[in-house]
Amino acid sequence: MSVSAPSLPSLPPNIPPNIPPNAARPATHRPATRSPGHDVRSIPKVLRSEWIKLASVRSSMVILAVTVGAGFLVAWAVAALVTDEVLYVSEVGFYWSVVTAVLAAIAGILLFSSEAQHGTLATALAAQPARWVLTLAKALTAAAVGVVLGAAGLAAGFGGALISDIGTGDTSGIAATTLWVLLYTALSAVLGLGVGMIVRHSSGAIAGVLVWGFVVENLLNVFIPESVSRFLPFLAGNRLLAIDSDLDSAEAIAVALTRAENALVFSIYTAVALAAGAISLYRRDTT
Repeated sequence: MSVSAPSLPSLPPNIPPNIPPNAARPATHRPATRSPGHDVRSIPKVLRSEWIKLASVRSSMVILAVTVGAGFLVAWAVAALVTDEVLYVSEVGFYWSVVTAVLAAIAGILLFSSEAQHGTLATALAAQPARWVLTLAKALTAAAVGVVLGAAGLAAGFGGALISDIGTGDTSGIAATTLWVLLYTALSAVLGLGVGMIVRHSSGAIAGVLVWGFVVENLLNVFIPESVSRFLPFLAGNRLLAIDSDLDSAEAIAVALTRAENALVFSIYTAVALAAGAISLYRRDTT
């Protein structure tokens, strides 16, 4: 009579034969994922991080000091030393805002280019991989910086003009012009941020903005028709200050844009620069 071999207990599925049946199964690895809601909720933290970095950089305080100190001196010098025309505080107080907008653009450049040059951009992206969140946080920070610099420049300009002996002038339009100035400086800082994201080099980006704003646009304004030059970025932005100039020709006055139209022109340049910078951030390495 044949004797059958004892049957072995069957193992549960997916457990190798060399693992006892009562052993714990290995944990399944699941890659970490982020939801859009998680990215949105992280925006306040990224904003706070941007402000901490901004406050810790010495260049921020230097730009603010130049805005206030030089603005005060220039406004006082113009009001006290220019004698060939009648000037008023309501006009001179806004003169320095032309330079303040350029300083705001430089501050916006440094918000990104300083990180890209010093190798901290990779750390920032490791902490926040959603690059659109980082772009939005830097844009909001740049706009806030522009507003602060614009307000500081206005305070310095009016302060320097007030200590001189010139008259006050018509003050009815000061409040409205102040709002346009703050919009201009805020957009200038965001424009600078976009340029910095594209160039990624502080010296190159700053030199480009300075040469374009103070040299190239002035040359183009001389050699191209007024109907075209009115769409140049900083010339359009400067029109928001409503500063009358004896150098404006009759043709330039005839085709001049309104304040809202000038703001739209400058806003388009700002949006294009920021969009190009965001695309560059997505497509290029962090180093």
